[in-house]
Amino acid sequence: MAGATVKLTGGGPGSDQEAVSDSDGRFAFAHVAAGPIHLTIMSAGFAAREFTATLHAAENFTVPAMTLAVATVVTEVHVSPPTFEIAEEQIREQEKQRALGFIPNFYVTYIPNAAPLAPRQKFGLAWKTMIDPVTFGLTGAVAGVQQAQNDFSGYGQGAAGYAKRYGAAYADAAIGTVIGGAILPSLLKQDPRYFYKGTGTVKSRFLYAIANAVICKGDNGKWQANYSGLLGSLAAGGISNLYYPASDRDLGLTFQNFAIGIGASAAANVLQEFLIKKLTPNLPDRDPGNGGNKAHSLVGRAFNSLVHESD
Repeated sequence: MAGATVKLTGGGPGSDQEAVSDSDGRFAFAHVAAGPIHLTIMSAGFAAREFTATLHAAENFTVPAMTLAVATVVTEVHVSPPTFEIAEEQIREQEKQRALGFIPNFYVTYIPNAAPLAPRQKFGLAWKTMIDPVTFGLTGAVAGVQQAQNDFSGYGQGAAGYAKRYGAAYADAAIGTVIGGAILPSLLKQDPRYFYKGTGTVKSRFLYAIANAVICKGDNGKWQANYSGLLGSLAAGGISNLYYPASDRDLGLTFQNFAIGIGASAAANVLQEFLIKKLTPNLPDRDPGNGGNKAHSLVGRAFNSLVHESD
């Protein structure tokens, strides 16, 4: 074989040599000291061959003909499910999460490095939250509190007034969920979920929960400003001016409620970090991880609905 590399070791201190075989596969070493010698023959694509012998003084030693075997190629193949399928399985686990056994807690993941959601999955999670029976029930409770306090007085009282308040409260939650939890996260490639931390000091977890009111994980796994949640909340507030009584339509109030909403999101995150997990059965049997959004949980959304009232 031409071009094979032959390394000689032994034959005295400092006598290591290297040669390349010629077109006939031959090679030679000169001035080799007597004693044990070791040859290593290598060529790309072939298994290395070794040869050991003892060279005597004044001896011309001829190495027997040797054949190099083709190297064994080991191919290692790693097979893993597509990201979409992993996310589907994780979503199925999230949909079992209900605080106190009945309140939806879908927008929180306790899985470390949860797989990013595809746009279809983000819209699916928003839809399931909106049509959950508990969502309708809590919306009714919010509308009842508003009616008792005569919030949005332009709606009046009685069944008609309650129906208008109910519709407005549900629209607030639905619009915020669809825009902030599905449309914008899909366009901006952001994850609308709150990623439970669960480790570290109380202070670090508290600050993490507060910070997640304005930051989130992107679909690339990196932390970034939560444009989806913030713009979604602001858009929902602006759209609400289309159906709230004229006396309660105020651009300044929209921004005021937007700021209050950030605070409500932070409060909901703190509850998620320190309390809601303890009240939520059927959690994934995995360690807590890091990452995403928050106030789209039903608890946080109900809190936000209560603060959307006129001065």
